[in-house]
Amino acid sequence: MTSERAFTLDDTEVEFEPGDSLLTAALASDRYIPHLCAHPDFSPHGSCRVCLVEVDGHNRPACTTAAQPGMTIRSDIEPINVMRRQLLQLLFVEGNHFCPSCEQSGQCQLQATVYTVGMTDLHYPPLGPRRELDASHPDLLLDRDRCIGCELCVKASSEVDQKHIFSLGGRGTHTQLIVNSEHNQLGETDMTPDDRAAHICPVGVILFKTGNYAQPTGQRLYDQQPISAIGNHRAEDVDLPPTP
Repeated sequence: MTSERAFTLDDTEVEFEPGDSLLTAALASDRYIPHLCAHPDFSPHGSCRVCLVEVDGHNRPACTTAAQPGMTIRSDIEPINVMRRQLLQLLFVEGNHFCPSCEQSGQCQLQATVYTVGMTDLHYPPLGPRRELDASHPDLLLDRDRCIGCELCVKASSEVDQKHIFSLGGRGTHTQLIVNSEHNQLGETDMTPDDRAAHICPVGVILFKTGNYAQPTGQRLYDQQPISAIGNHRAEDVDLPPTP
């Protein structure tokens, strides 16, 4: 018998709490739905659309769709995974993502999600953006070319750190990360390596200037197990701050 507070996800019953989204309830039940911009500590806004699922025959983002009893959700089906692969391909070509040489390789949520949904090529021609690289901060490096527009650093800086250091500016492929300072430079702010915003990036935009590559390839978070087995567990939860 189906619970009065449950929905069906890929033929498995998932119970939920009042106010849960489909994504929140699924992850709480160890049922993985691919996602990038959603984070359990912040309100969702559905920008990346990687968490698209089929809800009673209609495609909706799982992070912003409220769980309702009796829903029939399909996530791990080929039509949905095709759309996810296309979305991820667009994210790759709109930025500069060179996984083999990236400091976040093995710790990157974008890379791990690509592996999970089976994206094997870019398909689209790379746009090769040339956004400003910001090395003005003594401890942190800002590589805007890797930004996927998830806004997690914006939310962390505003809601947790209470510093309001970041925002997004521009539209479409011209969207980029903005530092709210006189010259758009991180070194002009009071951001510190202990700030939540310094650790929350799911890719490799905000980097520490020391301590990178300290963990050998093959021993990093997503080298050990696929992201689908980790759920809400993220690199920010397991990384120790780099030694200055």
